[in-house]
Amino acid sequence: MFFQQEFLDFFIELAPNNHKDWFDLNRKRYEQFVKEPFKDFVSHLIAKMAEKDPAFKELEAKDCIFRINRDIRFSKDKQPYKLQVSAIITPEGKKSKAVNGVYFELGPEKIRVYGGVYEIDKEDLLIAREGIAAHPEKFKKAYRDPLFIETFGEIRGEKNKILPKELKEASEMEPLIYNKQWYFFTEFEPEMILSDQLDQLILNCYEAGRPVEQFFNELIKR
Repeated sequence: MFFQQEFLDFFIELAPNNHKDWFDLNRKRYEQFVKEPFKDFVSHLIAKMAEKDPAFKELEAKDCIFRINRDIRFSKDKQPYKLQVSAIITPEGKKSKAVNGVYFELGPEKIRVYGGVYEIDKEDLLIAREGIAAHPEKFKKAYRDPLFIETFGEIRGEKNKILPKELKEASEMEPLIYNKQWYFFTEFEPEMILSDQLDQLILNCYEAGRPVEQFFNELIKR
């Protein structure tokens, strides 16, 4: 088991007490039952992923873990703390732009695991679309893989209404060319956080999403 019930209890109690005074009074709880166990868990996952892919070997947990503090500068919601922990394990961690890895959140309401292409600039967007148009069957094979469908269901993302003329014909065969993003996610019950199978759960999601991510990695050289 990677986490104890105290991990969930901390966030359950934080929810109605989301202010600095409460957090400061409970900081030792946070460090003992949330921060340090999560750091150890992320380190463990990095080591497991590095066994199969050397791109993860130099990665450290601190490079992957997001702060618990919310960015409230431009938000109407001024609550200072997130109600979950989150990390992204990719080459170079949070600074990485590679389409290769896994992002996940652990909280008392749910576990969420994400993959795919979420943020992409204009140049890479065109390259990705042209790649899909040039290799539609390869792309379909990746997102129609039974394991991908069982784990994530479908590829999601915002779409454009208009495409360059040269992509119109290809988009009739593959409507996902209209996408501006190609991401996917799945959810699990929070009780799994207390399971000794939590690491395998996230690693399985990573493996299920790899065919789609590898397709984009071959196109977008970041």
